[in-house]
Amino acid sequence: MDALRTLLESQPLLTLFLTVALGYVIGECSIKGVALGSGAVLFVGLAIGGFAPKSAPPALLGTLGLLLFLYGIGVQYGTQFFAGLSSAEGLKANAAAFVGVTGAGFVSLALGPLFGVRLDQALGLYAGAGTSTASLQAVLAVLKGEGAAVGYSVAYPFGVAGPILFLYLLSVALARKIEAPPAHIMETAEIALRNQAFVGLTFPELKARLPAGLGVAAVRRAHHNQLPADDFVMQTDDVLLATSTDKDELRKATELLGELHPGRMTRFREDLDYLRVFASSRVVVGHALRDIRFPDGMVCSIAHVRRGDADMLPSPELILEFGDRVGLLIGPGQRDAARKLFGDSIKGTAELSYISIGVGAALGLLVGLIPLPIPGVGKLSLGLAALLLVALYLGKIRRTSGLVWTMPLSANLVLRNFGLTVFLAQVGLSSGPKFFATIGLTGISFLLYGAAILIALVCITAACCLWLFRLPFDATVGVISGATGNPAILAFANRIAPTDRPDVGYAMIFPSMTIVKILFVEIAAVVIGG
Repeated sequence: MDALRTLLESQPLLTLFLTVALGYVIGECSIKGVALGSGAVLFVGLAIGGFAPKSAPPALLGTLGLLLFLYGIGVQYGTQFFAGLSSAEGLKANAAAFVGVTGAGFVSLALGPLFGVRLDQALGLYAGAGTSTASLQAVLAVLKGEGAAVGYSVAYPFGVAGPILFLYLLSVALARKIEAPPAHIMETAEIALRNQAFVGLTFPELKARLPAGLGVAAVRRAHHNQLPADDFVMQTDDVLLATSTDKDELRKATELLGELHPGRMTRFREDLDYLRVFASSRVVVGHALRDIRFPDGMVCSIAHVRRGDADMLPSPELILEFGDRVGLLIGPGQRDAARKLFGDSIKGTAELSYISIGVGAALGLLVGLIPLPIPGVGKLSLGLAALLLVALYLGKIRRTSGLVWTMPLSANLVLRNFGLTVFLAQVGLSSGPKFFATIGLTGISFLLYGAAILIALVCITAACCLWLFRLPFDATVGVISGATGNPAILAFANRIAPTDRPDVGYAMIFPSMTIVKILFVEIAAVVIGG
């Protein structure tokens, strides 16, 4: 055992990747359909760190991993984040998280008069239960001493494991089993126009009277397929190539317009051909579809866009991203010109703009260094929470001149999941020695205190989400993940609620609640400790 300990302590990178491998092996073990996933990496790290106290790699490595995770989340969900802040559901989510976070803070302050816990220890427990390193740093800056770090090290692992257990029990108690939503697949229908109420309308007038989720890619008239211009006037027996991701929408459109005439358009390609290309050229990536200019003489229309596993209607506001697969209706002999315009490179869709990542991350880190004056408290810095805010903004604007801030979805997922794994492994390895040493000195009392703070946080937040504001379950688990803060909790939330809402909720809540936690501990430290 001594030889193994010596090996682990002398080779921190080997230990890091061994932790990752063992963590994922354990994380894949399923009990009644529930597995820890990447969260198991943290617990394996704690065990190995306790066994080999000097095996942790530099803390900078863990910070880099967390940076990659937060940046990836931000640039992907920036649009949803800002839309959520202005929506009724977003305001309710932030209000629920605020009540939970501040309620847990007051529970931590009550430990002093009730059990004689020092203020720095209590605030350290609060920071650990909320997995907020920024809050710990704020306490240390004001109160000094080791009490905050001790409380943090004890409560932090519980602050990760507790919410995961709570989310599992909540899903069982509420019997909420959410299946992954069906993939949005583009469906087509060829509809002969027979409804005289639409005959004589121009093409824009026709589209304005159709459901929002329905598109018309082309029209067949007099045995020829064509792309209708704005002055195109609809006639009886025109055949419309209707597209939608909802079969019911196509059925309703058929009943509204006329009757199905399948096979008339897709069999004949002498006038219009179909081509699917990858969006990998900077000429189109980062631009809204309405701003894409086709070369003179090129007959081309975007019929649909596929991003990840979902098809999307080509609305004028839709902004193309690297890796989008674009379905085109083009004139004969124009395949090469279309491929040149869009890039059509699979390799290009997996490449990252290291310039945009470097500039974006540097901007976020610089903003995180700016001290913000708080009346009666002093100055505080947001740290990595500011980086997430900057990434969310860049994800919203998507492009600035020649810089495309977004990444291909596949590259984003790989980058942020790798960053999350490295972060969890490093934190576990570095926290293991202090965790076991503190437990040996304090027994289970500090664990119970940390549990009480954590229970207050998750229970209050969940109650506000589900019963006060009546948010959907998948949105609730995202809000709880953002309020508690650790990415491992979000990873588990995605397992029990495999929709986009947990990620959006996390991105919407984590920055604001990080600020709330920092403010709470600094105000408490100054008012009570000063």
